[in-house]
Amino acid sequence: MKKTIGILSVLLVFTVQFIFAQKSAKPNILFIAVDDLKPELGCYGNKQIKTPNIDRLAKLGTVFMNNYCQQAVCGPTRASLMTGMRPDVTKVWDLKTQMRDVNPDIVTLPQYLITQGYTTVGIGKIYHPSSALKKIDPVSWSDTYLVAKEEDYADGMGLPANKQYQNPQTKALFKPKEKGQEKIKKEDDGDDETPTTIKGPSTECIAVPDNAYEDGANAIMAKAKIILLEKNNKPFFMAVGFHKPHLPFVAPKKYWDLYVKEDMPLAAFQEHSKDGPLIAYHKSGELRNYTDIPEFATLPGKELRIGLKEDKQKELIQGYYAAVSYMDAQVGILLNTLDSLGQLNNTIIVLWGDHGWHLGDHDLWEKHTNFEQATRAPLIFAAPKMKAGASNSLSEHVDIFPTICALAGVPVPTQLEGKSLVPIMKNNKAKVKEYAISQYPRKLGKDEMKRTGYENSAIMGYSLRTASYRYTLWMNNFTTKEKFDVNKVYASEMYDYTKDPLEKVNVVNDKNYDKIAKDLYGKILEFFKNHENN
Repeated sequence: MKKTIGILSVLLVFTVQFIFAQKSAKPNILFIAVDDLKPELGCYGNKQIKTPNIDRLAKLGTVFMNNYCQQAVCGPTRASLMTGMRPDVTKVWDLKTQMRDVNPDIVTLPQYLITQGYTTVGIGKIYHPSSALKKIDPVSWSDTYLVAKEEDYADGMGLPANKQYQNPQTKALFKPKEKGQEKIKKEDDGDDETPTTIKGPSTECIAVPDNAYEDGANAIMAKAKIILLEKNNKPFFMAVGFHKPHLPFVAPKKYWDLYVKEDMPLAAFQEHSKDGPLIAYHKSGELRNYTDIPEFATLPGKELRIGLKEDKQKELIQGYYAAVSYMDAQVGILLNTLDSLGQLNNTIIVLWGDHGWHLGDHDLWEKHTNFEQATRAPLIFAAPKMKAGASNSLSEHVDIFPTICALAGVPVPTQLEGKSLVPIMKNNKAKVKEYAISQYPRKLGKDEMKRTGYENSAIMGYSLRTASYRYTLWMNNFTTKEKFDVNKVYASEMYDYTKDPLEKVNVVNDKNYDKIAKDLYGKILEFFKNHENN
């Protein structure tokens, strides 16, 4: 009898060890996406903003100080990041194209991880809804996609109006037209940022619990789901998408109270760059969607400038900071959950912002450009057995897919256009690429088409960022899938960040930069050539 019990005990221990080995063979993955988050965080050197939880994550992993998105707008950048392919491959360049309409067989990161034994779950904004089938791309998820319902929000407050507002006065304004806001009828003047809908105010500051808003409700749901997933025998990929600090800047009052409006830092340079092409700019149309903005504008509406009064600028910056701190607190819930499970140091954790955001520099607000403030985005990776640190090496959003695969110990798909950043995580001084590439589309107006003789209004700006310079070519009716034609070059830019970090002067035609400009021009042509017909 004792011998039988002994054999059973050995078998039980072996079975438990086998199950544990199966589960621990691949680490769990926490994938945190943040909407409109620029690198204004403590771990990126901002001493004024309060982000203790993201800073805590930074101390566990690698902070990529010079990380760039592929296109500075939600739909395209997320489609690119989630597939590891650049926008000219995904064919998503706007907020209208559904990724699988133009690329039905493209493979996403969570979709691929399902084939590698992972349970994949999502909540919040991972894809931009207009870019994904049924708003979430169902094939990416092996478990039910989580959506907060009215009962998941703070007791008695109900769903936020327009998914954003809890101020009773604002909510009352939305009741008559909850299912669709008024359309603004404007003549198409070639500006792809022209406002198309009326929303509400650009900010909201009221004393409510964190789960009065969607990010707070989602964080609590994600916490519960992580606890359940940890009990299973399969590794999990948990994707949590936070909306803030996306406009409107709404956050509970306690996060606004962390900052004094009068102390908010205004952008040092609020002009267009000297000799910079007008095609590089926009009218801040996304911000002008909000009902309280026009009264604060001081420049003529026909100009590609908005000219917000300083008091409103400070309010918006305070609101952005408050929204970042609010989102940071939700990240803290996720980290504390892993810590309580004893898994904080045994989980691959990646946090990224989908692109940067202009806070008044160049008199620009929002994203939608190829400038530094729009294309540079935060990226933090933490993983088991990887030491902490910060790296100045260049990285891109397309690198996230292969990096997660490498860290998880699964094969890296050969079609991916990015590179694994694991060498940098092992040695913060290592480099995996010489430059990063971003792009942004524009559209010529009829008068400009007539002046230039172009028959097609489409313009795409390709921007090459090295450690010290940015070189941009604005191309007419061109993508990297075609052979380069110099006659399609509409405009060009170059900025020297060693002498001009604020992008005050376009030096592309400065004779003192002839040699550098020629070298960078060669590099961008090399990029075009490498991606031609791919």
